[in-house]
Amino acid sequence: MSEQYEYVPHRLLRRRVRDIASGVEGELMAVINENVSDTGIERWMELAYIRGASGREFTTAVDNVQPVEEQHQTARRRRGGGSA
Repeated sequence: MSEQYEYVPHRLLRRRVRDIASGVEGELMAVINENVSDTGIERWMELAYIRGASGREFTTAVDNVQPVEEQHQTARRRRGGGSA
């Protein structure tokens, strides 16, 4: 039987990120390619593990993760705050 997960390198590891699905911010601790199936048919998915302000980690799809700085710069541009 093969491993049920593998670590994946990611450019935002150990940086502050935001989960766009929930709006929660935290530090990206790991990205892991996991078999998320509970049946006999494997289903692999890249999950991001984010540690929130409470210290508890949660998972989200890696596509839902974006750097916090990018969010703040976009918001400033929309408000007319100039370039950042």
